[in-house]
Amino acid sequence: MAESFYDEIEIEDMTYDATLQIYHYPCPCGDRFEISLRDLRDGEDVGICPSCSLMIRVVFEASDLPGEEVEKEGEEEAEVGMEKDMAEGVAA
Repeated sequence: MAESFYDEIEIEDMTYDATLQIYHYPCPCGDRFEISLRDLRDGEDVGICPSCSLMIRVVFEASDLPGEEVEKEGEEEAEVGMEKDMAEGVAA
């Protein structure tokens, strides 16, 4: 069965959330299509709206994606924040 897409969207037209590492694009239902950076790196190109059945095909080249060092920096910042929270909890 062939998949039916609402539209094909260039990745440059999507919004990137560096904290969540997810690309977003407005959906006509009022929610937004989402696809993770990890999925894009794995070769996936389908953005899904969590509120309705619509899907988009994301048009991109691997060189369009943020570098892996950006992804690792975000993960390291999250880990440092968690370690700090844990240390403050022990000290309290």
